[in-house]
Amino acid sequence: MAFVAQALGTHAGIVHLLDLSGKRLKSFKPHFASIIDISLDTNAEFVATASIDGQVVVHSITTTESYVFDMKRPMRTVALEPNFGKRSTRAIVHGGLAGNLVLREKGWLGHKETLLHSGEGPIWQVRWRGRLIAWANDLGVKIYDHVSQTRINFIDRPSDSPRADLFKCTLHWQDDSTLLISWADFIKVARIRERPRSTSSSSSANLPPFVVDITAVFQLDCMIAGIVPHPSPNHTISSPDTLGFNQDVSPKKTTEKRQSPLTSFLIIAYSPPETFTDEMTEDRERQARKQAERPELRIISRAGEELAADAITITDFQKWGCNDYVLVEGIGGDDPAGFDPESRSYVVLSPRDLVRVRPRDKRDHVAWLVERERYEEALEEVEKIEADALLKKTDGVKALAQEGEAEKHVLSAVEIGQKYIRHLVNEGEFVKAAKLTPKVCGHDSKRWEDWIFAFAERDQLQASIHFCICLAIIPYVPTESPRLSHLVYEMVLAHFLARDRQTLLQTIREWPKEIYNIGTVIIAIRSELDKASSQPKSMTTPSSNTILMECLAELYTANRQPGKALPFYLRLRRPNVLELIREHNLFTDVQDQVLLLVEFDHELMEKRKAEGVGAGQSEAINLLVNNIHSIPIVRVVQQLQTKPYYLFLYLDALVERDPHLVSGFADLQVKLYAEYATTRLIDFLRASNYYNLETAYEACNERDLVPEMVFLLGRMGNNKKALHLIIERLGDVQRAIEFAKEQSDDDLWEDLLKYSETRPTFIRGLLENVGVEISPIRLIRRIKNGLEIPGLKEALIKILQDFHLQIELLEGCQHILEGDCAELSGRLSRGQAGGVVLTGHTECPICDRPIQQSGQGFSILFLCRHVVHASCISTSMGGSEGAEFMKGLEPFLYEGLGGRKGISGNVALESMIRARIGRGCPVCRKAVEGRRT
Repeated sequence: MAFVAQALGTHAGIVHLLDLSGKRLKSFKPHFASIIDISLDTNAEFVATASIDGQVVVHSITTTESYVFDMKRPMRTVALEPNFGKRSTRAIVHGGLAGNLVLREKGWLGHKETLLHSGEGPIWQVRWRGRLIAWANDLGVKIYDHVSQTRINFIDRPSDSPRADLFKCTLHWQDDSTLLISWADFIKVARIRERPRSTSSSSSANLPPFVVDITAVFQLDCMIAGIVPHPSPNHTISSPDTLGFNQDVSPKKTTEKRQSPLTSFLIIAYSPPETFTDEMTEDRERQARKQAERPELRIISRAGEELAADAITITDFQKWGCNDYVLVEGIGGDDPAGFDPESRSYVVLSPRDLVRVRPRDKRDHVAWLVERERYEEALEEVEKIEADALLKKTDGVKALAQEGEAEKHVLSAVEIGQKYIRHLVNEGEFVKAAKLTPKVCGHDSKRWEDWIFAFAERDQLQASIHFCICLAIIPYVPTESPRLSHLVYEMVLAHFLARDRQTLLQTIREWPKEIYNIGTVIIAIRSELDKASSQPKSMTTPSSNTILMECLAELYTANRQPGKALPFYLRLRRPNVLELIREHNLFTDVQDQVLLLVEFDHELMEKRKAEGVGAGQSEAINLLVNNIHSIPIVRVVQQLQTKPYYLFLYLDALVERDPHLVSGFADLQVKLYAEYATTRLIDFLRASNYYNLETAYEACNERDLVPEMVFLLGRMGNNKKALHLIIERLGDVQRAIEFAKEQSDDDLWEDLLKYSETRPTFIRGLLENVGVEISPIRLIRRIKNGLEIPGLKEALIKILQDFHLQIELLEGCQHILEGDCAELSGRLSRGQAGGVVLTGHTECPICDRPIQQSGQGFSILFLCRHVVHASCISTSMGGSEGAEFMKGLEPFLYEGLGGRKGISGNVALESMIRARIGRGCPVCRKAVEGRRT
């Protein structure tokens, strides 16, 4: 069921339940006569009615629960306890013309009746808030504390007041501690607070827990038919929340402070008709009832000043008196205190009308500005409203807004913006209109497209898009939310391609690539680039072509075609091109771009050198070398032929990895090493066997590389010519000696000695560096008499010292050898002369049976410490040789062993065995043969 905002009782005894828009939700008839008062519980689940038929009825809106109390006398007022639907007591307080104020609470045996007050005339109105109950009779207003069951205070009726039955008393609880009282033309504000603690407990034992302060009393120039608080948002006061009135609130919460608005008062001002003193006259006009004036809604400040007034349109207002009007609050939203002006509304009830009243808001001002075509001001105002979240309503207030739309059109910022843009376009202010499009179009893709195409049709696309792009397109032109048609984005890119290519590049980088057709844009840019390439250079600018290439590189990369983007990255000298190749495995695509790649990498190395940063190895060369399976060596060499230095770097890197990879380019490498790395040529000549010796010699001869020529002549077998070059061109004695040693040719040594006969420096060099290859005496004998050789004495002394050192070394080695031999001989003798321990478990190494096993007979001990059976030795000999060996042992076996034959017998036996076993211990022999195999 919809939210019940108000209940209406009729003279026929029918109750109508309405929402805030006035729509009837439900009706029922609890009475047979006029309903005088109605009370809704906090959650609008129960409605209580009091009628002049003498009955008080409590009816559930959502269930069948209901209570009927017949008081037998006309009832004037009724009030439900707070949170009636959630209370088990189902308490209700009512009063009427009998003058009794009765409290009814539900118990085990039905409702218990408690008389709170009687004997002071009719009860005109009762209101219940929290723990406090306030009622009015002919004498004044009384306040009762339901928790402590004590009467707190009495507020008397203003003196000289008119009749209470003609000008009713209105009670309204502003909050749990503030009661508004209007009676006739007086307004009183009663403030309930806790009674201060007294030092004497006996003096305050019987006193009520609260006291009442009258904080405001003022008299108006009209009668008051109803009163409710009206917020003044610009002022706040600090007030206690509940003062402990709610029994379910903890003591901590009851002492909390909050800021609530300092309210004014909204009243129904009723001006009674003029009366005549001679009403007893027979004049029919004077005897007739006087017509009342139109009632007004007035806002009264807390000082009693009138802040605003507005007449109310009421049907037949001339007929109604002060008691015929009722003013109630209709609060919506989440503000339980009703302090939000935009969420408040009021209902004025008369016998014929139900009028909803709400304060004028900022939207009324906006509508007024729109009517006068002051769109800019209107747009600013409505943006402030939406920014302050004043348009967010609850379901109940939304219903009010729906009803209000029938009265006036509620404009939004978008609608006002649309009108403003249309107005600016008609006035020719296209740039200003374009600036508004992001704000107005928002997330509506169709609205965006309509306005962009509208500018295009008026030939003002430049004005619209120029602003959005040049002044930061991203915050204005939507690319994600919402996403427009790809035709719109392609139209924008085409505009930049024709007029602003730098912005085109920026847009391509910033926009998501999925919002437009990349292929279409690539075709358009390639067409422009081809057109620029075909034109003379004087008609094109390099920077324009560079921008187009950058655009194509970005688009190809975004379109997952990095291979097509690679040539443009190389021409643009992008530092990340090598990472791009590795990341996307573009080694096959770089096959035809080798020269561009190496040149670009060399430029980067030179730049790093200029900046003082170590250049290191060429990354491009390393990439080519590490991926020869995808980039063939032959294709790289072909492309680098025009740049020999780059070719040298590439082939040299290949040699370091595997010399066999470049075996077919050895002759080319000789020339490149001779040109760019002369110091490394000799190492290459020595390491490689793939180059042509004659070609290499010619290359070295052209550049006069003598050491390399010497090496090549030596490899070709022309040692004499090589030695001649060393002597004649280099004059390096040490090198000549080294060369002669390498060749190991006695004729070459003879040529060297013959050449040195007339050159003292060579003689001295030979003397100082001569070794085992040539005898020093042979050299000394060749020295001619009278030949002056500088340093000869020192050289001879050095030769003698060297020979003396050699002799000492030989003698020392001989001494060490003799000592080692003596020590080892003694160790061998001791080992052979020592005994061998045999146990019953000692096994023969040949047959693996115990040595002392019966039946084996004779055993033989070798000097190597192996003990074997004699029969096992004969078996290992095999054939006749083994039989003959055993036959020779028979005399000794039968005559006994050891001491019976004496020493001579043992020596004879040993000699015979040694003679028969010429190859020694069979176990050791077998082990040696096994190692050999």
